[in-house]
Amino acid sequence: MTKPVVGVIGNAQVVNDRHNVQLVGQRNLRAVAEVAGALPLMFAGTPGITDIDALLGAVDGILLTGARANVHPTCFGVEPDPKHEPYDQERDAMALALIEACVERGVPLFGICRGFQEMNVAFGGSLHPEIRELPGRMNHRMPRLENGEIHPDPNVVFADRHEVRLKADGVFAKLLGRDSIRVNSLHGQGILEPGERVVIEGIAEDGTIEAICIADAPGFALGVQWHAEYDPQSNPINRALFKAFGTALVERKHAA
Repeated sequence: MTKPVVGVIGNAQVVNDRHNVQLVGQRNLRAVAEVAGALPLMFAGTPGITDIDALLGAVDGILLTGARANVHPTCFGVEPDPKHEPYDQERDAMALALIEACVERGVPLFGICRGFQEMNVAFGGSLHPEIRELPGRMNHRMPRLENGEIHPDPNVVFADRHEVRLKADGVFAKLLGRDSIRVNSLHGQGILEPGERVVIEGIAEDGTIEAICIADAPGFALGVQWHAEYDPQSNPINRALFKAFGTALVERKHAA
């Protein structure tokens, strides 16, 4: 039996100050291949290159990954501030339209970090550029040394840092078989106001929204603020999420 195929969105970056490229973190690809049991297929996060109808005709699901660039504030009616750059407006346009198409057609959709934020914006929600600046919130950005440099040990950077309380009898609570989990935290931007169809499934200790699903979606449509792609091979929470995504992919492939 052939494997289901997952489209993994690319991110625009400039390499060596001269080469315009599309990049995907390898851990995203490995999570899809090794845990979800699917074939990862990177596609350009650029509307002028990637046709959504053609893409959804070729894949069985979509993974919207994290990225360095913030979602552009004009996507939710706020003026941009240079201090919150970089932005990737082509990915914004690609992802927001793609999310609507996936949900409408029942194509399995899994959003991680930026992808989670894009899901909220696609349904009319808003974001805060620095969630740590809100009263009572913790610093959700990655750990740094005293000199301000990012901590060199990835096991420290991606370590579980805070609790997430799951909605009683919600999708995540049923899927994971528990009412609270611990997750990593590597983000500045976060959900401010939830979108119209966005169901809050998990909240951090400080009130930050960490897990969502889309109401009345005909297929798998889940998003998480943490980086579930980092260690699903060994982390039981993240493994369960990618396994569930994989099951949805197989069901979609057989139904097609």
